[in-house]
Amino acid sequence: MRLDHLSFAAGPDGLRGTAQRIGELLGREFVDGGVHPRFGTRNMILPLAGNTYLEIVEALDHPASDKAPFGQAVKARSALGGGWLGWVVAVKDISVVEQRLGRQAVAGNRHLPDGSELRWHQIGINGLIADPQVPYFIEWDASTAPHPSTGADPAWALASLEIAGDPHRVSEWLGETVEAPLEDVKVDWVAPNGTPGVLAIQVQTPRGLVRI
Repeated sequence: MRLDHLSFAAGPDGLRGTAQRIGELLGREFVDGGVHPRFGTRNMILPLAGNTYLEIVEALDHPASDKAPFGQAVKARSALGGGWLGWVVAVKDISVVEQRLGRQAVAGNRHLPDGSELRWHQIGINGLIADPQVPYFIEWDASTAPHPSTGADPAWALASLEIAGDPHRVSEWLGETVEAPLEDVKVDWVAPNGTPGVLAIQVQTPRGLVRI
């Protein structure tokens, strides 16, 4: 179990505008990640060191974004002006999480601009919708395209997270201590003053630490 990526819902300036704005702060351009046809969303990504990445995501004008929980979550966050949607934990065997949560994971995929395809299974979006401090879980299909962090420049790395929430509650959700997926990342837990969830991140860049 490890931190895989963080999702940021596009704001009023749309996917490319939001990606450009954040990319300028970080001194690095986001790249087109492709469309998630099952979820009615699309993304742009920024690979980071340590097998992690940042994702800017927006909902498409497509029926899938109204039906799929992930599309619903993205739409709802963007409707509030955009911002951090949540964090995602990668697991080697998602069936363990399925058994613990009592439901099945859903398949996901996206076609990359080069024609290759990424496939995975994910679970826990409804949990994130109900309680945004908790992550959702993903198991990548290793037989498809390389992980989105592939090719990351080691000069850009996630340094810290700021989460409004309760680490004990998150540990219960994970089924093990929250330090397991976050052992390499400094986390500041803040008592929620409103909706819990990811408040900010800090990324180490050649320009120094940048807070988003």
